[in-house]
Amino acid sequence: MKKTLKAIRGMSDILPQQSSSWTKLEHSIASVLNLYAYREIRLPIVEKADVFQRSIGDQTDIVQKEMYSFADKNGDFITLRPEGTAGCVRAALENSLLQQIPQRLWYMGPMFRHERPQRGRQRQFHQVGVEFFGSGAPEADAELILLTRRLWSELGIRDLRLEINSLGDANSRKQYKEKLVSYFSRHLDKLDEESVLRLQKNPLRILDSKNPSLRYIISRAPSLIDSLDEQSRLHFEKFQNILEKYGINAVVNPRLVRGLDYYNGTVFEWITEELGSQGTVCAGGRYDNLVELMGGSAVPAIGLAMGLERLLELQSLQNPLDAPLTTDLYICATENDLDDEALKFAELLRDSYPHLSIQLHASEGKLKARLKKADRSGARVAILIGEDEIRENQVTVKPLRTRAEQTTCSISELEEVLGRFL
Repeated sequence: MKKTLKAIRGMSDILPQQSSSWTKLEHSIASVLNLYAYREIRLPIVEKADVFQRSIGDQTDIVQKEMYSFADKNGDFITLRPEGTAGCVRAALENSLLQQIPQRLWYMGPMFRHERPQRGRQRQFHQVGVEFFGSGAPEADAELILLTRRLWSELGIRDLRLEINSLGDANSRKQYKEKLVSYFSRHLDKLDEESVLRLQKNPLRILDSKNPSLRYIISRAPSLIDSLDEQSRLHFEKFQNILEKYGINAVVNPRLVRGLDYYNGTVFEWITEELGSQGTVCAGGRYDNLVELMGGSAVPAIGLAMGLERLLELQSLQNPLDAPLTTDLYICATENDLDDEALKFAELLRDSYPHLSIQLHASEGKLKARLKKADRSGARVAILIGEDEIRENQVTVKPLRTRAEQTTCSISELEEVLGRFL
C-alpha cells in the first residue's frame, strides 16, 4: 500500500474555501498602504545566510535556533527568509533605491522559522512588512501607528491594545545591558536555563520571557526608560504627544523589547487578548543603524510587520457572520451534446459581466446530476441551456439559494432577471 504524502509539519495548505478570505484581506491591506504612498516591492524567499546573520544578530533565537539554512549545490550558504526587513534593506541597497529618500516600501509573503508549531505560530507563516526609509522624526513613528489604526478599522478588528517603548541609542542600551546583567546575576538561582544563556549574550531578551515564574523578577528589573539618552527621551515624549493628539491610547511598557538586534529607539506592538499567548498581531520599531550595518550610508528607518494568519483568525472571531465569497453563476447545458453551446454562452457572459464569478459545468451527466453539482458549487444562480432555449434565443434562470421559481427569459431580459438574485 502506497504511503500518503503529507505537508511538512507546520507548513499548511491554504484551501479554496479559505483563499477568498486571504485575497480580501490582502486587497484591504494594499489599499490602505496605497493611501499612505507605500509602493510594493517583491523580494526573494531565499537570501544568503549572511543577510540575516549580520542584521538580526548572531545571538538571537532566530539565528541560533530557528533559521532554515543550508548549502546549495554551489556551496553557498543560503537561508529561507525568517523575516522581511533585512532582505528589503539588501534589495534597497543593491538597487540604489536609497539614493532617493524618503522611500516607502511594502511587501507580502511567506516567512520560515523552525520552531514548535502551535496556535498562531507556524513554521511557514505569512507577513506583510512595511518599511519607511529616510526620516528620523517622531512624526514618522506616529504615522505608522495612524496607518495601522486605519487598517484595523478597514478590517473590522476591534479591541487591540497598543504598547510602546523606547530602546534608546546604542550607548544608552549598552549601559542598560550592564545594569541588567548586574541585576539578574544576583538572581541566578531563580532564572531558567534559557534566561541564564541570554544573560551574557542578549540580556534584553530576558525581559521578553514568557515563563510565568520569572514575572516577579522581571517586574523589578531596572527600567530602560530610566537609562535613555536625552535625544531618545525627547523623541519618545514627542511621539507620545502626537499619539495623544490623535486620540490613540498607548500603554508604555518598559519591558517591551524586540527580538532582533537591529532595533533602536521607538518600538511598538498591537496586542489582542483573543488569541491566547500569541496575541501580538502587529509589531515594529526603529532601526536607524541597519542600513549602515549592511554596507550603506547611514539612513534612519522605521518599519513594522503583521502576521496574516493571526489577522484572519481575529477577523473570524470578531466577525463570525462574514460569509466567504461564492460563485455567482453556474452555466449548464441540459444535455451532453449541448455542452459546446454552454461554453460559448459562458464566454459571452464573461464579456458582458466581468465583475461576476462564472463557472461552467464541464463534465458529462444527466440533468439531475448536473443540477446537484451546480448546487454544490455554491453558486447563487444556475443558467440552463437546452434545445428549446437555443431555438428561441432564451435561457432558463434557476435560483439556487432562495425558494424563488425558475424563469425562462430572452437574452435581452437576462440582466433584469439576474438583478433579482445577485
